[in-house]
Amino acid sequence: MTKVDVLIIGAGASGLMCAIEAGKRNRKVLVIDHANKAGKKILMSGGGRCNFTNYDVSSENFRSSNPHFCKSGLSRYTQWDFIDMVCRHNIPYHERDHGQLFCNDSAKDILNMLLEECKNVSVKVQLKTSVEKIEQLADNHFVVKTNNETIECHSLVVATGGLSIPKMCATPFGYRVAEQFAINIIPTSAGLVPFTLQPEDKDRFVELSGIAIDSLVSNSRISFRENILFTHRGLSGPAILQISSYWKPGEEIKIDLLPDHDLLSELMDLNKSHTKKKLKTFLVQMLPKRVVETLVNQELLELSIADISHKQIAIVANDLRQWIIKPNGTEGYRTAEVTLGGVDCNQISSKTMEANDVKGLFFIGEVLDVTGWLGGYNFQWAWSSGWCAGQYV
Repeated sequence: MTKVDVLIIGAGASGLMCAIEAGKRNRKVLVIDHANKAGKKILMSGGGRCNFTNYDVSSENFRSSNPHFCKSGLSRYTQWDFIDMVCRHNIPYHERDHGQLFCNDSAKDILNMLLEECKNVSVKVQLKTSVEKIEQLADNHFVVKTNNETIECHSLVVATGGLSIPKMCATPFGYRVAEQFAINIIPTSAGLVPFTLQPEDKDRFVELSGIAIDSLVSNSRISFRENILFTHRGLSGPAILQISSYWKPGEEIKIDLLPDHDLLSELMDLNKSHTKKKLKTFLVQMLPKRVVETLVNQELLELSIADISHKQIAIVANDLRQWIIKPNGTEGYRTAEVTLGGVDCNQISSKTMEANDVKGLFFIGEVLDVTGWLGGYNFQWAWSSGWCAGQYV
């Protein structure tokens, strides 16, 4: 039997961060993962450049059934702490819109940094290792049987992620561990995910595939301003991915395609000036021609703005600034960047990440019911929650 102080299941962002911190405390740490490579989601993130954190991080950038849970971790290991590590390793990075930080070169830089830090504190990372059985002993130690060996540990850390992107080896394993120890699971669903459209809308908008437009996307609870992207299946782009984490099946969303324009006033003023400019000519100055032709009545487009009634102007402004669409659904876990829901944070210590009623059992990262916005927030939660657990395991 292999004996260690800390066994971490999952060699992703949170698991490796936890391992580094536990190793610094001279704990004997073993990280195991069923995949053939550590940090697969790190490597694919940000188009291969890894959006590793954000300059502006607060609890407002996360959703959870316990909205206060993430505050402690985020305040104790901040984005600045992780940026310091990146700088110590001389990894070049740059800022994009909304404070998002990306590697200049490759996501491999972040993974290699984490693995080097693990090596420096004698952490062992063991891949192609599947867990078959977990038992808790009378002394609160755990015995974990894998396909390779049996491991005994003082502290067991579940860092197995969620269900998003199954081709990256995502499984519901972490939820099964929680259920084994009578810890509640908040129902899961796909988050940060493209929408699919109703059949009639899909047919109507398929010709717009590939067009991106800066838009304000809203439901009754929240709004996001970024690009939307028409796809051959539906709608994607940053604003759509963001709102998807706050969308409920059957709910409508509202899209303002011209958030910087008071289109109603602009058209009314032109109408009063008796301009002979065609409506179409005016609108294609602001929006792609194909979008205008799809969303606005064809007959109106060919009229001069002076010849359009005030009622018709209101309809045009409404079509482009309050475009209402009811998604058919989402593309699901296959393309989702995160999993909503997960291990109930009400049963986990926000300070240590240890289960309240199961001594020595810890949950970190995406397996918990904490989901960040698009923009580096989910990685920051991985770093913060992993760091917190690493102080106590």
